[in-house]
Amino acid sequence: MRVLTMATAKGGTGKSTLAAGLAVAAVQSGEKVYLIDLDPQESLLTWAKQREVDEPGVDRCSIDQIEPALAGLRRKGYTLAILDTAGMDNAASAEAMKLADFVLVPARPSALDINGAKPTVAALIELQKNFAFVANCCPAGKIARVDDASRALVLFGGLAKPVIVQRADHMDAMALGLGVTEFNPAGKAAEEIRALWGWVKRSMRDDHTARAAAAV
Repeated sequence: MRVLTMATAKGGTGKSTLAAGLAVAAVQSGEKVYLIDLDPQESLLTWAKQREVDEPGVDRCSIDQIEPALAGLRRKGYTLAILDTAGMDNAASAEAMKLADFVLVPARPSALDINGAKPTVAALIELQKNFAFVANCCPAGKIARVDDASRALVLFGGLAKPVIVQRADHMDAMALGLGVTEFNPAGKAAEEIRALWGWVKRSMRDDHTARAAAAV
């Protein structure tokens, strides 16, 4: 089982929306997925209450329950756990990053978001964790600000592909307890989330292969 943690010390980056969208896209691609909500706002739990299907599973747990919960999910045959953390530095976020196989750091294309993520990046470097930024809530079209932010994020720690454009489908899907790939499967938002999940899956697989080779 792979553990994907969504983390950033900056609030308001669309982290929970990305977590829900990626989880549903992963389920649709054949993964057995569980979401663990570590954010006091409980956005994913609220989303899950609107759903009419059981997958992906969603629950909240305290910091001392995270590791036992992951062990239980492994025993039950889950292939992916996604940990959604608070938009701040706290003990639960630190534990979620420590237990991750890969960490996504959402950031809007602004200097405030990039600077606000610095404590998260410093912690990930200290933990020697593989991570990448995902440029989220980006304006549509060829915008210089997005290009500038993307270049900065590449230099700062690496950038997942593609950038995620701010589209109404994301908000509408969350309100209905759906993933964006369920809400409007043929839409551009769904296309971007499926592509992002593919990028994340490849990154986690490549990291696993590299670590296995290093251990031989």
